[in-house]
Amino acid sequence: MSRMKVLIADSINEKGISELEEVAEVVVNTTITPEELLDAIKDFDAIVVRSRTKVTREVIEAAPRLKIIARAGVGVDNVDVKAATERGIMVINAPESTSITVAEHSIGLMLALARKISIADRSVKEGKWEKNRFMGIELNGKTLGIIGMGRIGSQVVVRTKAFGMDIMVYDPYISKEAAEEMGVTVTDLETLLRESDIVTIHVPLTPETRHLISEDEFKLMKETAFIVNCARGGIIDEDALYRALNDGEIA
Repeated sequence: MSRMKVLIADSINEKGISELEEVAEVVVNTTITPEELLDAIKDFDAIVVRSRTKVTREVIEAAPRLKIIARAGVGVDNVDVKAATERGIMVINAPESTSITVAEHSIGLMLALARKISIADRSVKEGKWEKNRFMGIELNGKTLGIIGMGRIGSQVVVRTKAFGMDIMVYDPYISKEAAEEMGVTVTDLETLLRESDIVTIHVPLTPETRHLISEDEFKLMKETAFIVNCARGGIIDEDALYRALNDGEIA
């Protein structure tokens, strides 16, 4: 019986490649272009991607042997799941692979904003000493609004509690019991945006969440509020964000 043939189209850990090579014939091409992928995919039983490679309907229809599309990460918004389902192709991801990493990165960005670390660093490197300009704020006692209480949002809760923050959550799917166990206040999106000093986003990009934060939402936020997005860019209307920053609607 011939071995399964797997295309790794984006960079993954070498250990993952070596383990796959024990059970399959593996081809690694992490610079493959969309045009090259359309031509090459016909020879593969499985493809492994991260965010760069888009597995579109056109790619799926050009792949008579394809049985598995694997996303080495959380979301599957770069895969046409409907087209794959129509063809009986399994789409899998690794939902817990980056939960702690993303949660820690989100908190790192909160601290960088609150303490003005990035702009202060740039100022010092320019030979300036503008101490009074970069006083910053403490996270202690501030209200954190978390949009999405899945694996990553839950990890953010655990860690920001140590900073003494009050935590509000908007998630239509969270149960009252789960919220009570985590010690968070569940609220609607409008209230969360009005009352939060920092908003952090942890939802997938779907038709429902695209531009979830736009003109009206920025107008609800405090002028001193920060927003952190370690999810997908399209969840925020970036034109509206640009205007909100320019107009001083948020910090």
